[in-house]
Amino acid sequence: MTQSDLPSAPGPKPEGGDPAAPGSDAETGRGHAPASLWTLVLGSMGVVYGDIGTSPLYAFREALVSARADGILLREEVLGVASLILWALLLIVTIKYVVILMRMDNNGEGGILSLMALARSALGGSRIVFMLGLLGASLFYGDAIITPAISVLSAVEGLKLVTPAFEAYVLPITVAIIVPLFLIQNRGTGKVASLFGPIMALWFGAMALAALPHIYATPDVFWALNPYYALHYLLGHGTGALVALGAVFLAVTGAEALFADLGHFGRRPIQIAWLCLVAPCLVLNYFGQAALVLAKPDTTDPFFQLVPEWGLLPMVLLATAATVTASQAVITGAFSLSRQAIQLGLLPRLEIRHTSESHSGQIYLPQINALLMVGVVILAILFRSSAALASAYGIAVTGTMLITASLAFLVLWKTWNWSPVAAGLAILPFAALEFLFLLSNMLKVFEGGYVPLLFAGALILVMWTWVRGVAILINKTRKTDVPLTELVGMLEKSPPHHVRGTAVFLTSDPTIAPAALLHNLKHNKVLHEKNVVLTVETVDTPRARLADRVHIEPIGPHFSKVVMKFGYMESPNIPRTLTLLKKQGFKFDIMATSFFLSRRSIRPAAHSGMPLWQDRIFITLAKNANDATDFFQIPTGRVVEVGTQVTV
Repeated sequence: MTQSDLPSAPGPKPEGGDPAAPGSDAETGRGHAPASLWTLVLGSMGVVYGDIGTSPLYAFREALVSARADGILLREEVLGVASLILWALLLIVTIKYVVILMRMDNNGEGGILSLMALARSALGGSRIVFMLGLLGASLFYGDAIITPAISVLSAVEGLKLVTPAFEAYVLPITVAIIVPLFLIQNRGTGKVASLFGPIMALWFGAMALAALPHIYATPDVFWALNPYYALHYLLGHGTGALVALGAVFLAVTGAEALFADLGHFGRRPIQIAWLCLVAPCLVLNYFGQAALVLAKPDTTDPFFQLVPEWGLLPMVLLATAATVTASQAVITGAFSLSRQAIQLGLLPRLEIRHTSESHSGQIYLPQINALLMVGVVILAILFRSSAALASAYGIAVTGTMLITASLAFLVLWKTWNWSPVAAGLAILPFAALEFLFLLSNMLKVFEGGYVPLLFAGALILVMWTWVRGVAILINKTRKTDVPLTELVGMLEKSPPHHVRGTAVFLTSDPTIAPAALLHNLKHNKVLHEKNVVLTVETVDTPRARLADRVHIEPIGPHFSKVVMKFGYMESPNIPRTLTLLKKQGFKFDIMATSFFLSRRSIRPAAHSGMPLWQDRIFITLAKNANDATDFFQIPTGRVVEVGTQVTV
């Protein structure tokens, strides 16, 4: 591990850019692959709306289970459940996410870590906000392993309605679908979207068409538009209403993935897709299911029983294809979130592959993909049914949504310059509703809700261990560090032998002489004609401004300090960025340049500030970090590595 492996303190200073300026990439789609608006709209259906678009498979069914708890299903209860789902979709998804949060992009990027970076910028760096972002990101990963399992299981379970003989094959078929889904991720979001977009458009159309005959036959279902039925259900069922709310919340579980995937398609395509197709089709389907249950109260699986018998198998097959897409929404969101976490110093460097030449947001992380695949398969095997997994589903998402609401309040107040009262009044309705949803889901902790909590807890431990271990390592190395200016002064008074060419020494602290430089002087007793002490910084914006990209400062006849700045959604390319220094009078020839990296071998110490078990976690993370040569895209033939040992 090199000195440059050590990230600076989490939450660096903000660097320029209006985070939510109208006309930004997030609004117009500029900066994305050269495609028409409607192509992006179709693509967003295949990635962004996969999760929320398949909720009708199980959300209404699970809510009815709670309403039927006393054995009697009343008309007011059916309308109450339908009304709750409708108003949850309107308030949480449409107003909070599609209208408000879509305008809180951080230079075109969404997700809870982008929002955290925006809030920290406004507050000048807050540890509380940092911890909120850490918790929210960990909970989102919990959602990312549950969504593929519950979505695919719920679709394949429709085969049992075709013939009970399929029941024994539901789990094997589910696993057989999940594994190839993760194996095709290396093809890239763009190709996946072009495949899944038309499937989802067909899915939304089929859901709406299947519901229309039942709505026509039972128009009483439109009484669910009246919020009275939702309030009457909540106030009249005591703790039973909380249980039902937990199931109703399943209808909005894809909203956080929607925000996390903002950078893949831009604001306008996502908003148009929701308002023009996705939302109307979802509402029609939920109303169709309610109408069917009003007419036939003994209905057990209202989604698949919407279609006539001849259409059941095609609908099951289409549902299966759609649930694969549902998984895609959280997988791409997890990739984006992981890159942000790496650049913000919450995780060690992991391999990041770019899958598009024209869109920097389309990436693939092999290690994250493999961990998600293993987690999803294990969950599917352990729980075996979508009904069992439904109990585990809501806690992770409600927790993330509440944290998002808190961060949105800070952005409204500090970044948009609203008064605290106005910002509070704007966010309070969403926070109150989401808090009710969280309470309802907490009732299911012992039925499976502990799974995302344990997963999130493990991730928080990993991230906190990495941040803490890096800080301890930096403090330890500083005890033996030599100030750079002091070393340069000594070398001017007593110069060593000079050789031709340029040497670049990477360091996380530009005021300290890099360990590789000291070792080169100690063992080789030579110095290059030009020496660059290079520091790479991550700023609190997705992409650094070109004017701030690279800065050089001479500190002697043979030494210069260079600072490069990259956004948390960028992959640093040191050689290409060094060529920008030509405008500042620095001549750079890659063939006459050597890059010196200090590779550290870390050993556990008896007294390091962390328990021994945490030391071992940190060392394991450091060993599995991606090589600095690959991460910074340095040609392998120009790298010289100097090994040192350090305890932590």
